[in-house]
Amino acid sequence: QRPVAAVANRRTDNVSSRLIEGVNWQWPLEGRVLSAYSSGSAATSRGIDISGRRGDPVYAAADGDVVYSGRGIQGQGDLIIIRHSARHLSAYSHNSNMLVTEGARVQAGDKISEVGTDPRGSELIHFEVRVDGKPVDPSQYLPPR
Repeated sequence: QRPVAAVANRRTDNVSSRLIEGVNWQWPLEGRVLSAYSSGSAATSRGIDISGRRGDPVYAAADGDVVYSGRGIQGQGDLIIIRHSARHLSAYSHNSNMLVTEGARVQAGDKISEVGTDPRGSELIHFEVRVDGKPVDPSQYLPPR
């Protein structure tokens, strides 16, 4: 039996979602997009930066299993990675107050952490979606705002 995120930490507002390839996606944070996804070998952003205030809730973007929760990857700060299917992962970097551990089962809208700061001191979350291990543009998976 896997641990389950506390239901008390579930998002309660009516949020939109987008179903793609069997995964129902929603925004992990209410802030505005500060930097867009870029691809290519020289890409500096394999995801998007979403603004927030330190301590704002960060939510699981879709149902899944927490496969990583820690700070062992340089430049990512406190990082959470969730597996949503055999092909889909999401990653949340620069968290503070991480609320899930490896092996936890989460549902879309479960609070998994709080907004932290990046190495420059900006309050944000860096959010990535990976398909078959390759970064893809998260805006193609998240519902329109």
